Amino acid sequence: MTKRDKLVKRFGALPRDFTWQELMTLLVGFGYREAVGGKTGGSRVKFVHDTRPPIILHKPHPTAVLKRYQMEQILELLRGEGLL
Repeated sequence: MTKRDKLVKRFGALPRDFTWQELMTLLVGFGYREAVGGKTGGSRVKFVHDTRPPIILHKPHPTAVLKRYQMEQILELLRGEGLL
């Protein structure tokens, strides 16, 4: 099992300690890239893909751990797109 496979499996289990960096790695593996938002983008981040709908999130703070609702929304979108 590759590192990517392990990360996908970990994400699918909706762990309580899934980090922003892990999410970025996961989305890049699916072909998403972070869109540059400009000087006043704040904590809102948009991930774009050439053929799939964008994913827009707020960067978690003060810790880098994602909230449960964020993970559930991303999981639903990725499953809907046939990526998981």
